[in-house]
Formats: sequence, C-alpha cells, structure tokens
Amino acid sequence: MGNGLFSSLVKTKVSRNEVASDEFISKCCGEISYNIGSDWLRWGRHLGLSDSDLDNIGSDNKNCYEKADNVFKKWKQKIGNPSWEQLKKELMAFNRLDIVIKIETKFGEISSSPNKNFTVSSNKDLLRMSAELKKFYLKYYGKIGELQPLLKASANVDLIQKFVDLCIVDAVNAQMDAIFSVERKEFLEKQIRYTPIPYSEIFMKEKPVILISGIAGIGKTWLLRKCLLDWSNDLIWKNVELVFYLECRRINQYSYISNINDLLNVFYKDIVNNFNISNHTALFLIDGLDEFKYFNELLNPSLTCNYPIVNALAEIQKYRHVIAGRVYAIDQYQSISTEHSDKLTIQVMGFNENGINNYVENHVIEEKKEFVKITLKESPITKAMASVPFYLSSMCKIISDSKKINTNSFLTMTELYTNIFLYFLRKHIIKNNKLIYEIMEDSSNKKYILNICKIAYKMFVNNKIIFSKDEIQAFINDFDKNEGNFFGFIERIETDLGCYYQFAHLTIMEFCASVYAYNCLSSDEIVANERLKSCLSMICGLANKNPNSLLKFLVNLDSSKKTYKESSFLFSILDRLSKSDESKDYHDFKYLRLKIKDQDYHDLFIECFYESQSSFNDEIKSIVDKREWWISIVDWKTSYLTSCENYFINHYVKSGRKLSWLNVNKNILSDEEKKLLIQCSTNVRDVRFWCPINFEGWKPKDKIDKLKIFISDIIRISRYLITKKDFEENFLPWINFCKELYLYLQDDIDFIKEICEWIHCSNVKKFQIKYRGKDFENLDELKNFTTR
Repeated sequence: MGNGLFSSLVKTKVSRNEVASDEFISKCCGEISYNIGSDWLRWGRHLGLSDSDLDNIGSDNKNCYEKADNVFKKWKQKIGNPSWEQLKKELMAFNRLDIVIKIETKFGEISSSPNKNFTVSSNKDLLRMSAELKKFYLKYYGKIGELQPLLKASANVDLIQKFVDLCIVDAVNAQMDAIFSVERKEFLEKQIRYTPIPYSEIFMKEKPVILISGIAGIGKTWLLRKCLLDWSNDLIWKNVELVFYLECRRINQYSYISNINDLLNVFYKDIVNNFNISNHTALFLIDGLDEFKYFNELLNPSLTCNYPIVNALAEIQKYRHVIAGRVYAIDQYQSISTEHSDKLTIQVMGFNENGINNYVENHVIEEKKEFVKITLKESPITKAMASVPFYLSSMCKIISDSKKINTNSFLTMTELYTNIFLYFLRKHIIKNNKLIYEIMEDSSNKKYILNICKIAYKMFVNNKIIFSKDEIQAFINDFDKNEGNFFGFIERIETDLGCYYQFAHLTIMEFCASVYAYNCLSSDEIVANERLKSCLSMICGLANKNPNSLLKFLVNLDSSKKTYKESSFLFSILDRLSKSDESKDYHDFKYLRLKIKDQDYHDLFIECFYESQSSFNDEIKSIVDKREWWISIVDWKTSYLTSCENYFINHYVKSGRKLSWLNVNKNILSDEEKKLLIQCSTNVRDVRFWCPINFEGWKPKDKIDKLKIFISDIIRISRYLITKKDFEENFLPWINFCKELYLYLQDDIDFIKEICEWIHCSNVKKFQIKYRGKDFENLDELKNFTTR
C-alpha cells in the first residue's frame, strides 16, 4: 500500500533570523523545485492547487524546474510566505525527507554542541534512544497513507483498526518463477488453498528472520507498519532494543553509503546521531525489496560492485530483520539469506471477508453500498480480486462515481482492467467530465493510450520492470518532450545516478501490453511470443464484440492498421491453444498423467474462450472437436477458472457434445462448483470420484459410460473412511446410471455383500472391483472371497 518513508524528524539548524528571512525561504524554494523536477504535477496536487492552475503551469512553462517553481509561486499566492517549518512539514507529508536533509545540510549551521535539545549524543542512554524511536513511530505511523489506484495521493487510514483484516499465510512454497507477470495467476490459485496464520503467532515467537512476500498493492507495507506500532506499544519484540524501518526506494538515493550506521544517520539523524549500533540488539524492517535498484548485485556478492549501498544492505543480514517484497524477489532473496537458519517465510493475501466489508462501509457512498456488495458477491471476477486492496479501491471508486450502474461492468477480467484504465484516464490524465466515447473521439487521446501501451509491451516482453529514459526514447521519439504527460501510469524515481521509470502498478503494465498486442500484432506474432502467454486471455478478451462494453474503445487505436479484428484473429489464437492430445490412451493413471501435462493449455483455452465471451459458432465447433475436453473439481482450482469452465461447459454441452471425463476430488463444493458438476453430468462419458460427493436437492439423472471410484488404500490418495451410509448416499445414485463400473475399494470395507447387491440391481453391464490386492469381474467370486 502506501510507500512513503517518514523518517526521523530533522530539526532545523538555521538561526531564527535566517528562518524568517525571505532570502532563506527563496533558497529553500529553489532547492525544492530543483529536486522535485518532473514530479511537479503530483507536488502541485499535494499542495492543493486546482487542475486549471496546474494545466496553465504545464502549458506556460517548458522544463520541469520552471513548472515546479511556478507551482511554488502559485501556492505562495494562496497562503502567503511559508515558514521553513511549513515547507518541511509539506515535504515530509510528500515523502521527500531527502530534500529536507539536503536543504538543512546545505544552508543550515552544523553544531557540534552535545547540549542541543534536538541532538542525540553518541553517549545517549540506550533506553532513551529506544523510547524516542517508539515515540516517533507512534506519532508518524498511527495512520498510513492508503494508496489510491495508480495515484500516489493518499488518504489517511487508521492502521491499527484496519490491519486485523489482512490474511497472512505460510509461503514456504512461494512462487518460484522470477517472471513477475505470473503473480496474478499464482495469487488466485493460492487464494483457495491457504490457511490463515494469526498475526500473534507470527510476531510473538520473535523469529530472527521473517520474509514477507505478496503481489503489488496487497498490504505488505501495512503489515510492516503495524509491527512498528506494536513494538512501540511493547506488544511484540520485547527483547529488541532498537527497531529501524527503511524503504528500498529511498535507500536507492544513497548509493554512496557503505554501512548501516551511516545509513541510519541519514534516515534517523536526530535519534541516532553517530551512535554505533553494532553492539546492541537491533532489528531492521526493509520494505519493497523488489524496488532495490541494485537487487542483482545484492543477490550475487561475487560480482564486482560499484555501489557501496549494496554492502550496507547486505550488512543487515547480521542483525534480526524483517524483509518484505514481491513474491519473485523474496523467493530469490532466500538463496542468500543463510545467516540465520531459524527463519519464517509468509505471504500476505490482502483483505479477508471482514476487511472487504469494512472497506465498503468506510469508502463507498451510502446509496451505492448495496450495489457494491451485490457486485462483490455475485461477480466471480470481483469476488476473486476484491481481497487485493488495489482492485477493491478501484472498483468502489468506479461504482461510486457512475451515474448509470451497469451490472456487467466487471463480467470478465479484461473488462475489470478496462474499466480501471479508462476511469483513471478520464479522472487523472484527461481531467474533464466528458464521457468516454467523447474522449475517444479525439485522435490525440488514442495516440496517447497507444504510446503508453507500446512502452508497456516493449518492457513486458523483455521482462523489464525498471527502465531508463533512453530505453523508452528508442521507440517513443517525443517522450522527452512530453515526459510529464505519461506520469500517473508511469512513475519516475530519482537516484544519485539519474532517473529511472516503472509502471505505477505492474498488473496495469500487463494489461497495457495486451492492448498493444491486440492492436498492433497479428495472431501468429502473438502466439509465437512465449512472453505473451500470460496475456492471451486478456488479448482474447479484447476481441469481445459486446457493443455495451467499454472494451470497444481500446481495440481501434492504430489508425494506420485495420485494428478491429475479424473473427479469424480470435479463431487463430484459440485454434493454436487447442492442439490435439498427444495420445488417446484412456488407461487410468497413465492417461491422467498425460492430461496433467496438457492441463495448462486446456485451462488457458477455456479462460480465453470465457474472456472473449464467444459462442459456439461453426469456427469454434471445428476447434473444440480436435481434442478431448474434461473438467476437474479439485481443492486447488481457482473460483475464476471455475467460472470460466461453467461458461465453456454451458456452450459445449448445449451444442450436443459429450465431455470426455469429469474428475471430482473435493467433497465440499461452492455454488459455482455445484453448478459445474450438474452441467457436466448431463453429457459425460467418464466420471471419476476420489472422495464422497453429495449435496442436497440433486441426484444424477443422465446415463454415463464409465464410473470410476477411487477409495483404495493402494492408491494412497483417499483421505476418507467410507461407511456403508456414505457409499449408499454418495456413490449409489451414480452407479445406477452407469454402463461400466470400476471400484477401487479400501481393504477394511465390510459391506461388500451390500455393494454386490446394489450392482446386481443396477444397469451396470461391465464392472471391475479392486479389493484387498485382487481384481474381481464376477460378483460370485467376490462374495466367495469375502466369505473365506
């Protein structure tokens, strides 16, 4: 969430006359404008200037310094001449402590007197230093800036009240793939298989090392700041004397600092003041590891490194530490985190159900609350993504600001992203009240969107999260001239070595890359690029021809090309995904293993079909008839994929086609899974059960070719002790509708006679029963065996 580093208060070292003088304030304003630079627009918004004032400043001045300087002039006209304390307060709130430090170092008096009230001498009592840190955290971290979608502007949220609504899970098996684009898929999969770990269980045990992973915007910073508050209130880490919080995006600006003590003297200047912490119990909280500019050098100590700051961050491993970052970064960091063998790796999963409800209550206007709640309950997309604060905030803002509510605005994942993208474009880039269709009639707006998407695509396919101006200018010729116009979607980060850029939210980068690919690439180019595999469902989603969807405004951006894709575009992608099975071998486990290999493309096809909201026309029928189709209802399947399968199966079965097999290994089903099972059972050849399954009000009614029930000790998959009652209620209704039956039974089942009688009275034409190491295809043989 919020990414500002409110470090120690740096007391003014200038004389009172100097503080009051216009000359000193003028010096300060000049220094601030120079350092704010390209961030002038966000700075102006922070100071409360109107959009019209900022528009005038942007059009009347050429370079960023002039724009930032005029922001100051306009602000001073409104409030009068500010004091240094006012300026410092605004800079601190804007998360630019570095500018405060530069000004006070450059213009202030450096006093060596140990008797200054604001100075902590090197001999200061450790308890007093600890008390000052706690006092500081309680004062400045009691409320956290909640990041609004794509914007760096924030709204204060009471952290103590909000934190309890985060889910924390074990992340020992965290995502091993370093490619950031798969995080959304991994997050959805982990949603349905985690067991939350209580906050107290994690932080009361006082592990020497805790690694915290999570996707962008999920709440990692909230968690770290909650820890600061609890330490300050003596609730956790009671044996830790000093706790220091550092943000990697701020550390990047001090590449010349080579050790921990010097780093702390920058960020906690008044509290530590050259105090050597090496002999004391200290704990470091490091936020945003993935944003550390020199992450590769940190991971590879053997590399020649010209950045001393890497040594400072590596030194933290000697102390107790808690490090938070995106999943791929934490996973890689574990390879060098060997100093402490006793460590804990956890993952933040965002809001739980209570957290979502609290957010809606506190952030949505009264007349829209009920609709938001209904949308979050009934839409599988919003239900899956609402736990991520970024998406929840976006959806609530869009619904709250809509004059006419469209219940299908978030039907697919592509539509969710489209709504977020266009809402932000209108509110924070174009900044007018025109309707989307009016905005998109302007060709310059189309060009702007296409350029944003082009940058996203070029960086995405090269797996570059952070990029330079030169890299952008290689394909956007006028980027230097219009740099400021791109901010919002893209953010600029300044370091001593220069500026670099990144997308404000990486899932938006993936969406923009998909938009560019749809508009500018052929289907062959898209499918041939392995890096675009994670984008395929969104690319197909853009092919949705629903005239009532906002998608249509993002599919004809390039006037030089015929970008309104014909049906053959979607057909070509889906056809490639539906490659024929490697084998038609139906023999139990060998066939199952084969299907698992092919599962990725099978599921991706179904997701793409759902996102495109296609129907079973002749082209689609010709594609799906090339392969076998199956459905698995299992614990590890996401609710999103289940929704996609329901859409696909509805068309598939209604077209008269027969599903190859249905696999069920889950006994407590959601409403979506019940609906899926019912649809599949109406026209399926082969049904396989690995556990009892029954839900009130429904029994199978349609014939099936084969029924396989795997509840055998030999298979070692069954987790259920089957009783006679279980068998009769859960399996017998299916046995009565099958032609062939294959039973793999537990050795301790003692109701074989009843099973034989049930089979005898059914319509089963052929059966095979595996029981106590033997195969039986004759009921009398089985009865005789059990009698002996």
